[in-house]
Amino acid sequence: MEIQAVKGTHDLIGKDALKMSYVESVFSAVATLYGYQEIRLPIIEHASLFNHGTGEGSDVVRKEMYTFNDKGGRLLALRPEFTADVVRAIISNKLYAKNDLPLRYFYHGPAFRYERPQAGRYREFNQFGIEAIGLNHPMLDVEVILMAVQAFTMLGFEHPIVYLNSLGDEETRKKYREALISYFEPLLPNMCEDCHERFKINPLRMLDCKVPSDHELALKAPKLRDYLSEESQKRLELARKVLEEEGIEYRIDEQLVRGLDYYGEVVFEIQVENQGNRLALGGGGHYGKMVKELGGPDLAGVGFAIGLERVMDAMEKEGLFANLDDSLDLYLFPLGKEALAKTPSLALRMRALGYSTLFPYEETKLSTLFKKAEKAKARYGLIYGENELKNGTVQLRDLKNQTQKEIAFADLEETLDHLLLDEEESHEH
Repeated sequence: MEIQAVKGTHDLIGKDALKMSYVESVFSAVATLYGYQEIRLPIIEHASLFNHGTGEGSDVVRKEMYTFNDKGGRLLALRPEFTADVVRAIISNKLYAKNDLPLRYFYHGPAFRYERPQAGRYREFNQFGIEAIGLNHPMLDVEVILMAVQAFTMLGFEHPIVYLNSLGDEETRKKYREALISYFEPLLPNMCEDCHERFKINPLRMLDCKVPSDHELALKAPKLRDYLSEESQKRLELARKVLEEEGIEYRIDEQLVRGLDYYGEVVFEIQVENQGNRLALGGGGHYGKMVKELGGPDLAGVGFAIGLERVMDAMEKEGLFANLDDSLDLYLFPLGKEALAKTPSLALRMRALGYSTLFPYEETKLSTLFKKAEKAKARYGLIYGENELKNGTVQLRDLKNQTQKEIAFADLEETLDHLLLDEEESHEH
C-alpha cells in the first residue's frame, strides 16, 4: 500500500527546506534587531482559546479549525494562528508581571486551517510573526509596520507597499456596526450565505467578502472614516506621517478589515510586486481586548503574521533564491584501502573545522567518485592515496574550475580557510 501525503500538506526536502530556513532566519534576524525574543508554543491548544481569542465571527473559527476530542473528552484544536497562542502563554506564565512592558516575542512554525489548497496556500502551512503586548502607544503600531517592511526589503523585495486602514476604537466600531446593519439588512436576501452569518456576528467582516456581487455592495457601504473618533484619526495620521518621512509607499484601503475579529485601530497589509502583479504576503495590526478576554490583565497588543510558503513562492518567481548556496564544501577521494582507512578520521577533522564533508564508505573507482562529488555539489575534492600518505601531502581539486594542486597536509587547514572563506565573503557581497 502506497501512503500519500495528506491533502493540503507538503514535504520540504533538501534545497526547499533550506529556502524555508533562510526565510525564517531573515525574519528572525530582523525581529531580533527590534528587541524581540523567540517564543515556541504547543501546536495543540484547547479549542475554546481560539473561539474566544480569535472571534466566533471569523472564518478561521467558523469553517477552518481542525478540532478533535482527546481520550479525556477535551475539545482540542490544532492552532489556526499564533496570536491567541502567544497571549495564552503570556497569561499562563504571568510574563506581564515578570518583565518590562511591552513584551516582545517572535515565532515561526506550522499552523492548520481546513481550506481549499491552492498555489502557496496549504492546510498545514508555516507562519512567521511577532507580537508586542502591554503598551497602548501609536508609535509601537508604526514600529511594527516598519519592521515588516524592513524584513521584506532584506529578503530582496523592492518597494513593498503598505496598505493601511483604521478599524477605530470600541466606540467607533459600535457606531459603525449600527450603520452597516442599517445598510446591509435590506440587501441580505441577495447576498451569500457567509454574509448572512457575518451579519449576525460581525457585520464589519462583510466588507471583506470575496463574492463579486457582494463585494460591489460592500464598496458602496458607509465608510468607517466617517465614524472614526478624533483619537483614532490621530493614530492613523501618525502611521501615514512616519511612512511618508521614511519614503515607504502606502495606500489607504478602506476595505481592509483583516480576517480575525480581534483587530481594532490601525491595521495593515504588506504587498509586493510579483511578476507584474501585487501580492499580499502578510499583515496585522492593533488589538485591545484579547488579553483581558482570555483571563489576563487589560493589555493592548500589536503584531503581524506572514505566510512563509507564499513568501517562498513569490521569492522563487522573482529569482530571489538565486544566490542561496546548498553546495558541499568537501568531498574526499581516498584511493586504496590504506587511504580509505584514514578517511573517517580526516572527515571528522574537516567537519570539526566547520567544513561540510562527505566521503565513500567502500573502495570506489575515481571516475565514480567524481560523479558522486558532482551530485553532492561539492566545491573541492581532496584526493589522496598511498603516495600522498607517505609524503604527507594531498591533492586539492577545484571541482568547479577543474584545476588541481598538491599541498602539504600540514597546510591544508590554512589553505581551505583562505579559499572557502574568501568565496563566502565574495558570495555575500
